[in-house]
Amino acid sequence: MSDSDKAGNTAVAVGIEHAHKEQAPPAATVAIDKAAERRLRNKIDLMIVPTVALLYLFCFIDRANIGNARLAGLEADLGLVGNDYNALLSVFYISYIVCEIPCNILCKWMGPGWFLPTTSLGFGIASIGTAFVHTKSQAMGVRFILGVFEAGMLPGIAYYMSRWYTRAELTFRLSLYIVMAPLAGAFGGLLASAILTLPNFGSLHRWQMIFAIEGIITIGLALISFLTLTDRPQTARWLNAEEKQLALARINVERVSTHEVLDKLNKTKLRRGLFNPVVLGTALIFAFDNVTVQGLAFFLPTIVRTIYPTATTVTQQLYTVPPYVVGAFFTLLLPGICWRTDSRQYMVIAAAPMVMAGYIMFLASHASAVRYGATFLIASSAFALGPITNAQVSANVVSDTARSTAIGMNVMFGNIGGLISTWSFQSWDGPNYPIGNGLNLATSSSILVCGTLLLLWMKRDNRRRAAESSREELIGMSEQEIEDLDWKHPDFRWNI
Repeated sequence: MSDSDKAGNTAVAVGIEHAHKEQAPPAATVAIDKAAERRLRNKIDLMIVPTVALLYLFCFIDRANIGNARLAGLEADLGLVGNDYNALLSVFYISYIVCEIPCNILCKWMGPGWFLPTTSLGFGIASIGTAFVHTKSQAMGVRFILGVFEAGMLPGIAYYMSRWYTRAELTFRLSLYIVMAPLAGAFGGLLASAILTLPNFGSLHRWQMIFAIEGIITIGLALISFLTLTDRPQTARWLNAEEKQLALARINVERVSTHEVLDKLNKTKLRRGLFNPVVLGTALIFAFDNVTVQGLAFFLPTIVRTIYPTATTVTQQLYTVPPYVVGAFFTLLLPGICWRTDSRQYMVIAAAPMVMAGYIMFLASHASAVRYGATFLIASSAFALGPITNAQVSANVVSDTARSTAIGMNVMFGNIGGLISTWSFQSWDGPNYPIGNGLNLATSSSILVCGTLLLLWMKRDNRRRAAESSREELIGMSEQEIEDLDWKHPDFRWNI
């Protein structure tokens, strides 16, 4: 055994007798060996990230492929007129928003290793079902069911990964799966273009083939994930005993007033996650951001059609790909900077001006090249706020229970923004869409303002907490009552 291996084993040997309770030893008693931690982190990256990234890729594709189907004749075949397409998009978000927080609580109760594959299987089946609808009512019913199953994916994966990664690491790891949102736009456009070159898929034609083939792929990935995902470090067959203890210890070292990494469901802690001021402020920012993110997902093919109206349908699909590729690059770059600096709020603020510039270009010019260039600026920042905001709310609660509802709250607010986006680009507002572009300029400007105000408040409240030194309030409280304080504990500081 090498000296580094011995050091790593020594570092995690303390407290193994508590492993069956999934408790890590107190932070003061653990000297974490950095080489052992790096090897563990690399192993977790390899075993966790690819599966959740692929699941989220097809989660987003199954949601957004309706935009590609629209170009392939969906509206005409279903008899959609006026605002029917917008209504079809909206019904998805009604179930999505309502089920957001309950799904994340269910994810904790059921275990992510079972919940994530099960819900993926559900939305894969719903996607296939969309291929067989013939009326607007049928399509709306299937989209509603799709929203129920997809509601738990984004917050569920974020919550799941918070069990494995430290505060600094989490932002970049979240980006490794949320980057699948812009890649879904790029890959979805390519895949839709390839599918549309087929004469038929069984009895299905044109847009029907898009939903059926992509749904089948989703079901296959869901079945595989039942075998590859594991709930938590203690149930991971690919970790040895020392690695399991190190995995618990390095997470626990960041948590104030608790030695239990995975606590039991607790109403007080559930409320701590929901009514945390930083969570609420960040969730509002994510709502503003998602007006743009989901608007791009649903309407970029339509926007491209107005820019290049004489191009063929396949060419228009291909024009949607490059902006998403650029968006994917920045979705990794900006959270990567957050990882190295262990800071997220400054990047939230910095992301807004590029989106603002893109919508100013849309409003100021009718030139095709300028408007197409604007989509690159918008995609470069908008998608990155997904991992950054989810990591920020995760960093500003203490317990696993509070984290489940905090992330659920953030994503729920985000999808209220998604619901708004379904009505942001009206058919009668085309081809230049001044109302939709003006709305997105307003929301991106609001991100800049809200992000700055939240940063100033966090700094001010941290100074207040440091000055008060009010640990006297803990006198007479039981250990459980102290743990239930969560972010209200006097030693807690907001993580900027």
